Amino acid sequence: MLTLASKLKRDDGVKGSRTATTTSDSTRRVSVRDRLLVKEVAELEANLPCTCKVNFPDPNKLHYFNLTVSPDESYYQGGRFQFEIEVPDAYNMVPPKVKCLTRIWHPNITETGEICLSLLREHSIDGTGWAPTRTLKDVVWGLNSLFTDLLNFDDPLNIEAAEHHLKDKDEYRNKVEDYIKRYAR
Repeated sequence: MLTLASKLKRDDGVKGSRTATTTSDSTRRVSVRDRLLVKEVAELEANLPCTCKVNFPDPNKLHYFNLTVSPDESYYQGGRFQFEIEVPDAYNMVPPKVKCLTRIWHPNITETGEICLSLLREHSIDGTGWAPTRTLKDVVWGLNSLFTDLLNFDDPLNIEAAEHHLKDKDEYRNKVEDYIKRYAR
C-alpha cells in the first residue's frame, strides 16, 4: 500500500512540473478514487474488527481486495466467510461492489453470493443507503454485522433461509453448521 501512496506523491510532483495537463476526465476520477483509498485503507486497517482480515492480492490495486469474516458468536461462529470487494472508478459517489465467495445459508446473503445490506444500495428509500460520506470501514463493519446484530430474518434476500428459521430454528442451526463444515472452514 505504501507503493501506491508513494506513486501518487511522485505523480503529483510530475504533474506540478508540467505546464499543460493532458489527463482525461476518466483518469481524474480514478485518481480521486485512489487518493481516497490510500486514506481509507489506512483507517480501515487501524479500525478493523477483530473478527475480520483484509487481503490485497496486489498492493498497488487498493480498489480490489478480499475480506475474511470469522464470527465469534451467533449461528455462524466457527465459519470463515470470504468476500470480494471491488471499488468502482466512480467511488465515493457509488458504493463498492461486494460478493460473498463462500456458500452460506443466510437470510441476507444468497447461496450465489448476492448481499442485502442497505449501505451497499446506491439508492435507498429509508435513507440508510450509500452516501459519499461512507467509507470502506463502514462497508467492512456492515458485512461483519451481518453475522450478529444486522442478521435480519424480517426483510430477507434469501427468503427460503428466513422461512426455514421461522419454521424450525434448530434445523436452521443444523443446516448453517453443515454449510460451515462443507464450505467455510
